[in-house]
Amino acid sequence: MAGGVVDVVVIGAGFAGLTAARELAKRGNSFVVLEARDRVGGRVYSKQIGTHTFDLGGQWIGPTQNHLAALAKELGVQTFPQYHAGSKLLSWGGKIQRYNGELPRLPILSMIDLLRMQRSFNKLVSQIPPESPWKMPKADKLDSMTLESWKEQFLWSSGSKLFVDIITRAVLTSEPRDVSFLFFLSYLKWGHGLDTLISIPKGAQQDRFIGGVQQIPEKLAKMLEPHVILGAPVRTITQSTEGVTVVSERGTWKAERVIVAIPPVLSGQIHYDPPLSAARDALCSRMPMGSVIKYVATYERAFWRDAGFSGEAFSDTGPTVTTFDDTSHDGGAPALVSFSDGAAARQWSPASPAERQRAVLSEFARFFGPKALHPTHFEEKDWNTDPWSKGCYVGVMTPGTMTSFGHALREPCGRIHWSGTETATEWMGYIDGAIQSGLRAAAEVADRLSSGRGT
Repeated sequence: MAGGVVDVVVIGAGFAGLTAARELAKRGNSFVVLEARDRVGGRVYSKQIGTHTFDLGGQWIGPTQNHLAALAKELGVQTFPQYHAGSKLLSWGGKIQRYNGELPRLPILSMIDLLRMQRSFNKLVSQIPPESPWKMPKADKLDSMTLESWKEQFLWSSGSKLFVDIITRAVLTSEPRDVSFLFFLSYLKWGHGLDTLISIPKGAQQDRFIGGVQQIPEKLAKMLEPHVILGAPVRTITQSTEGVTVVSERGTWKAERVIVAIPPVLSGQIHYDPPLSAARDALCSRMPMGSVIKYVATYERAFWRDAGFSGEAFSDTGPTVTTFDDTSHDGGAPALVSFSDGAAARQWSPASPAERQRAVLSEFARFFGPKALHPTHFEEKDWNTDPWSKGCYVGVMTPGTMTSFGHALREPCGRIHWSGTETATEWMGYIDGAIQSGLRAAAEVADRLSSGRGT
């Protein structure tokens, strides 16, 4: 057992928590980072598969993700372009269409509908204040409906509706029926628009990290030793006029302040004395995580490239929703990466790993031919069953949540401050947003400490 007295206890050793801790160290504040897992990185998880390292969690970086880019450069972690040359595939109702360019060939009505949709999104997103979307015009109305209900009211064609379904699953690992329309629009705002969120070149999937992204938090944790403690889930946070007491499975710490750098749904499982504000408590129960299972299959040869495919495939049926080329930077480990997103993840999570592997490889064979049935290695990560994530990529807001409780995302509860990518005002849901949130929370806490302000 451990324990002690510090200025700040940071809960969670993902990018947000480690960034906050590093910033506190720079400012001369003492700290401890308590992490429930036996590793750092949170929703980032790299694993050696064969001779190379692949990411089973977050893996991409794109333009304007400047916090992550600067940190990777500082720590000597290099990037390389995501492969996207060649034809893409769309499986719609079980029928496969091969296409080049940004969009498949759709009926003219669908194309007109998509143009209307994009114009509508752009107009609404331009009115959103990134730090307080609940203050935009007609926020109550937009927050009262799901993306599904907006889709059914506004769009005419099956092709445009399919597009909404796939992007919601791919970006938010949720179904349109799960998500507040205002939250969806806010996510577009935080991610620099729909085109940026779903694109490879000039988009959020532009580049990958040589050696996997988890080496970045590992390097950060190394710098912060011995103040990062693993296997230390926090059970209780008690506040008083004297400070804060944090009880974990590895000991008890007393501090002036606490930064909780985990998703709202997990922060709501900690016992607080006195209880959190009613708004914060309600937010935690109304912001569930998305649902995703990630798969990586490696091969002797990138046969899909030989056949002129980029490795990208999108489907509205079966276990996989999105698929990409995942070949290593040196070409030595050809690979495909695929995702069960939203309802597909919920459907396939109860299956056995062997059942999922057979189903996913069958989909790969349907897309790229029978050679896909014979990988050299196959790995998966079911984030739905991870007790310290309870899903991925990000917590999403249900209808009515943002306008009623959105203000509680970053609002301190006494001596408790909130971090994590869900609290970011740019690139929320992404690693860059997590870093931004850690910097903001550390500055917030350091300011309170220097001014000597209590609760």
